[in-house]
Amino acid sequence: MSIFQRIETPIRPPRSHDFVPGLNAPSALRATQSAKLSALHARLALPSKLPIQTLARCLIDRSVDPRPDYNNSSLAILGSDILGYYTTEHLLCHYPRLPMPVLFAAQYAYVGPATLAVMRQEWGVEVVAAPGQEVDPGLLQLKRVTPGNALSEDGMTRVKDMPTLRRLGSGRRNEAWNYRRGVSSRVVYDDQFGDLQTDQTQDPDAPPFAGAPLTSNLSDAVSESIPTPPQPSTQSTEASTVESASATFIRALTGALHLHAGPAATKAFHNAHVLSRHLALHTLFAFTHPTRDLSRLCSRENFEPPVARLISETGRLSRSPVFVVGVFSGEDKLGEGAGGSLNEARVRAAAAALRSWYLYSPSPEEVVLPSEVEGEAGKTKRWKPQMVDVGEIIT
Repeated sequence: MSIFQRIETPIRPPRSHDFVPGLNAPSALRATQSAKLSALHARLALPSKLPIQTLARCLIDRSVDPRPDYNNSSLAILGSDILGYYTTEHLLCHYPRLPMPVLFAAQYAYVGPATLAVMRQEWGVEVVAAPGQEVDPGLLQLKRVTPGNALSEDGMTRVKDMPTLRRLGSGRRNEAWNYRRGVSSRVVYDDQFGDLQTDQTQDPDAPPFAGAPLTSNLSDAVSESIPTPPQPSTQSTEASTVESASATFIRALTGALHLHAGPAATKAFHNAHVLSRHLALHTLFAFTHPTRDLSRLCSRENFEPPVARLISETGRLSRSPVFVVGVFSGEDKLGEGAGGSLNEARVRAAAAALRSWYLYSPSPEEVVLPSEVEGEAGKTKRWKPQMVDVGEIIT
């Protein structure tokens, strides 16, 4: 057979043994025949070490297949930690004075569910209308949430009409969502974005999934090493939203890339698809009392007390005056702001001074990320201690 005859040979249609009764997702045997998967693999410039079958598994949400060996839940856990680690070290090393609320907001803007859902659309990954074995493995497989207004447990009130309802399973000692929820508790109990976690169990000995064994002996391990064909699961699954499934897919792909290709490929993938996005950090600040915070900051750093001075003005007696006020500490100007009144300009100048303090960044030559000196990369680059700030101003 010549090479031209091989190219013109049609793709083998799915056979009967490719379908497993009771499964709600396409079999892994069809992954190598999917043109969508091959195109996605080439479009993202994924390394050849990442097999097509693993890429197909990243597209199967747990709402379709509850078995952890076949869905992307386990890979998504690893990928979520990796995305959070690389993003956090980049923010903290380049902006060591960022307050925790701003750090949470910046991390959500980089690797939050909304951003990852947009990333999935930019990659050209389509969402399946309804899951099944007959669909292309290159589509994102999920069981969609039934549209409509969800009701609370009593069946009489809509959840969206009761914002004060308790959110169970947050992982906190007191499950009330507004109980001692400050910055410190958000760091300890909440997720990497500072948001309340859901579906968290209070039992530390609970298995990772339903029916998972906690211990096993050697004979069981040998018997489990023998491959067995996948069996259909009768366990009911909860529906998922497109945004949640898209975020899980991106995280699972990151975890799979780390396992198959190593940290270097994962970091390059993170730089190309996450850190390449522009984020205006100065828009994430929201000061309640900027003048008081600036006074506390100058007192803590042994600066001279801040003084507001009028720099210029126009139209004082008109209907739309403009005042330009600067905040000075001695002879140094800390910030400048413009407003329709003297007080507004003074507050904006104090806020600008605080933003310039918190957005301080060391020189690029002094910034060395911890991940850049791990493993083989540590042989070519030397570690430099990074700046650790004393903390934000709390008033």
